[in-house]
Amino acid sequence: MKNKKTVIYIGILAVGVLLGWLLFGGASTSKTVHNHDEMSETNKMWTCSMHPQIMQPEAGDCPICGMDLIPAETSADGLLADQFKLTENALALANIQTSIVGNRNQKDNFVKLSGKIVENEEANTVQVSYFSGRIEQLNVSFTGEEIRKGQLLATIYSPELYAAQQELITAVSLKESQPELYKAVRNKLKIWKLSESQIQQIETSGKVKENFPVYATVSGTVSQKLVAQGASIKQGQPLLKIANLTTVWANFDVYENQINNFKKGQEVIVTTSAYVNEEFKGNVDFIDPVLNTKTRTVTLRVVLNNKNNKFKPGMFVEGKIKGISSSKEQVVATIPSSAILWTGRRSVVYLKANPNEPVFEMQEITLGNKVGDNYEIVEGLNNGDEIVTNGVFTIDAAAQLQGKKSMMNKEGGKTTTGHEGHLGMEKTTSVNDEKHINVNQRLNVSKGFQNQLKAVFNEYIKLKDAFVKDDSNNGMVASKGLLNNLHIVDMKLLTDKVGHAQWMLLEKEIKAAATSISKTSNIKGQRNHFKQLSSSIATALEIFGINEKVYHQFCPMADSNKGAYWLSKEEKVINPYFGDAMLTCGEVKQIIE
Repeated sequence: MKNKKTVIYIGILAVGVLLGWLLFGGASTSKTVHNHDEMSETNKMWTCSMHPQIMQPEAGDCPICGMDLIPAETSADGLLADQFKLTENALALANIQTSIVGNRNQKDNFVKLSGKIVENEEANTVQVSYFSGRIEQLNVSFTGEEIRKGQLLATIYSPELYAAQQELITAVSLKESQPELYKAVRNKLKIWKLSESQIQQIETSGKVKENFPVYATVSGTVSQKLVAQGASIKQGQPLLKIANLTTVWANFDVYENQINNFKKGQEVIVTTSAYVNEEFKGNVDFIDPVLNTKTRTVTLRVVLNNKNNKFKPGMFVEGKIKGISSSKEQVVATIPSSAILWTGRRSVVYLKANPNEPVFEMQEITLGNKVGDNYEIVEGLNNGDEIVTNGVFTIDAAAQLQGKKSMMNKEGGKTTTGHEGHLGMEKTTSVNDEKHINVNQRLNVSKGFQNQLKAVFNEYIKLKDAFVKDDSNNGMVASKGLLNNLHIVDMKLLTDKVGHAQWMLLEKEIKAAATSISKTSNIKGQRNHFKQLSSSIATALEIFGINEKVYHQFCPMADSNKGAYWLSKEEKVINPYFGDAMLTCGEVKQIIE
């Protein structure tokens, strides 16, 4: 009986323990988990999507713009100091493309030159009159007419020639007694290019001819009529210009930084849009020893066979010449020109640091000669490196926003939004800055905002056109117009927080540059500020777009050979940094659409 009671007490105790655990143990565990979550929340940092320099230990409002703070990311993804990362989605939308560096076959790498067909000056002839008089009959009807040697070109009445014929008839009768006089009169007529048969005819007939013919001395094409029928002419006056077009010259413009790529005798392949599927070969015949100071070019001449009369003077042609390469011992590789950014004397590219992830970093390089659409690399890259070849400006903008080394920021450091000074804060870089990088694709913004930005861009084009004409006064007017339109841009139309932050930064830069231009009439100073203005507006167009094709152009000689970019609505290069002095210096580096 006693044992039975003991068992019952033990059973009741066990049930009590179990019930106690069920009632209080779960709550304790729940409380422990809850405390863990609270600890996690306590350790989390909060930031502003528009102002990533803001870092606070708890949720709340941004002290700058009042927006709700969001959780900050804490992983640095194991990147080195100068590396930065984009999302795969950003790469796709921005159409970022890369290529592997290699010492590629130079067979197809030709230097391309633009030129024009002109007459072969060595084969041109000017038909002149050898005596004064009046043109009674002109037998050439139009420019471009084909003539043959010995063809009658004109008939001229000459009082001087009329008198000389009378002298000859008289001298013939005195031939025996005054042979010297007779000889002198005949020589006089020969100087006027009368043939022996014409002189004999005058002597035999004893009659004076009133009108004398002028015959073509060469065959060719009449390139210019210099007189009209009935006109009075003087001795030695040009009547016609006659071009022999069986050979023509193709004159090409070579910029001074390309001169060392060429030498006399190099083979040239000439093409023209008139004969799309045909190529014509020639050789460099002449390189002008004098530089044209207005265009900063020298003329390279190629003599072309034109027996089939395919080339017409004035026709545009393109020449492909295999350039003289740098020393093969120095050249590491060749890369497309689209991969290179220039700033001053620095040339930079962007390396893809990890072949499996979209991680990039800037790399300075040393260039050799330009060969076709490629540049030789002397230092800075190795075969097998992967570099960005399309969308380089977008990658560079991403580097600037993340405070990494970039084209305009050699040392790196976060780009300021202009508010840090208000708060007395140090500029900081957080992993959350990647949100800013995603805007370097084309953001989805309203047409209303794009139209307002387009109005700013149109004023920029007026400013660019003023600098093309060296017109500092209109430059000041255009910059003020740009500022007026910039003031109208409504930032509220940007619903994307990141786009909003981007525009705040760009608006400040655009305003500063345009204001500086508006306050000076010194064209050199204006152009210095125009360089920065062009950079900021180019970034704005890449990010927000204006639904219009824009050409991003570059001149390596602008800004004292430091190089400078500008924007244009047309592909043709018209340089705003030199005016008439170097109007066509430059090339298209990017098309923003």
